Amino acid sequence: MYQRVLAFGPILGDGLVLYCVAYRLGMRTQVVRRFLWSASLLIIAWLLALDVYVTQQDSALMYPLMGASLLILVLAAGLAWLFRRAFVRRAEQLRSFTERLLDPDVFDYDLPTGDDELGALGRSLRRTAPRIHALVDGLKVEGARREAILASMVEGVLAVDKDLRVTFCNDSFARMVGARIPVNSGTRLPELVRDPGLLDLMTAVLLTSERVERRLSLPAAAGHSFDVLAGPLAGPSTTPGALAIFHDVTELERLERVRKDFVANVSHELRTPLAAIHGYAETLLAGALEDQENKRKFVEVILAQASRLTNIASDLLALSELERARTAPPQQVSVRAALESALRIVETNAASRGVRLIRGTVDDVKIMTHQLRLEQVFVNLLDNAVKFNRPQGEVRVEVQSSGRSACITIGDTGIGIPSEDLPRIFERFYRVDKARSRDMGGTGLGLSIVKHAVEQMGGTVTVDSRLGEGTKFTVMIPGNPN
Repeated sequence: MYQRVLAFGPILGDGLVLYCVAYRLGMRTQVVRRFLWSASLLIIAWLLALDVYVTQQDSALMYPLMGASLLILVLAAGLAWLFRRAFVRRAEQLRSFTERLLDPDVFDYDLPTGDDELGALGRSLRRTAPRIHALVDGLKVEGARREAILASMVEGVLAVDKDLRVTFCNDSFARMVGARIPVNSGTRLPELVRDPGLLDLMTAVLLTSERVERRLSLPAAAGHSFDVLAGPLAGPSTTPGALAIFHDVTELERLERVRKDFVANVSHELRTPLAAIHGYAETLLAGALEDQENKRKFVEVILAQASRLTNIASDLLALSELERARTAPPQQVSVRAALESALRIVETNAASRGVRLIRGTVDDVKIMTHQLRLEQVFVNLLDNAVKFNRPQGEVRVEVQSSGRSACITIGDTGIGIPSEDLPRIFERFYRVDKARSRDMGGTGLGLSIVKHAVEQMGGTVTVDSRLGEGTKFTVMIPGNPN
């Protein structure tokens, strides 16, 4: 019987030690704790019952049995302590490795070895760590890519939460509304953009959870117009909110206005000479052919209006060709030669109006372009300078080499252009003095042709004018690189 007690003594010690180790290492799973408690209590109860039974059979064995049990408990406690220290060390390795799983040097940490469960767990972690690192690195790259895409977008992007607090906005939106970059997350939208239309739009999306498209003109964005597409921002990993994308359509609106104005102007410009031709033709057919005194005058008016229609059609075709940009390869052209040719074309008209053509410094600069197109630019500018000049006025032309570019200036002493009209003088059919321009035979397309032609050469054209003092056009065209 005593030998049976010795055999079960270590079981009691091991059960107690296992429970202590489990508790110290934080094994708080309810199932494990209940199992260890139950096993320990059952073993203790069984051994106590065994001791009582042996003592009842032979009371002389009580003290030797107690001494042997105490010795066994001491030995079991020592073995359990050694087991616990090894177990805790290996468990600490696992814990340290797991806590530092995302650190770059995590692979330098030791993991438990052996064929037991902790060793298998260590090997599993060692195999899993590279995959976790690859996954995290991929998420970082993807996040950085998305941030770069959003930051480089021309369109403004704005995201707010359910309380209208900014959760994200890219630099384009911040520049759009004149905010300091970067915009702090959590800023209230009314503090960032004081626009009732935008606040109503985002509020509507938050309330209805539906996409909304609207055109807004934001005062904070210098009056620019935007097509705004807003929708709900919600998902399994995001808090409810709204996302809006702002597409600047200011230039599109301007082009649409120009198109409408162009259609209206073309209709008006064609209707006026056609009405005159139609009216005088009807007059001739109604009996004016027999009017020897006036019939020639009527025919001259019809011819003049037909010539005006021809000029409008020619200028429209020239503009169309310039916009298509389908031309032969450019050739080396002398700016001086093109300017002299244009001066010869307008000198008769200038002499009839008493306007002097003055040649200043005219460098012989070579550029790569088309001779006829360059002459057309000069003729249009010189013709305007002559027509809108005062009697006994002057037109001064200069050509200077500026680095690798040709700088051509054509200035006059004419009536000048009001400052409010300067931004629009290159638009088609735009006239500062409509009545005077038509009387002089202008089509309203000359400066538009100049601008398109110069830009196709890679150059720029600017104007400086003072009302009543005169106007100066400056044309910069890149020279021949050779």
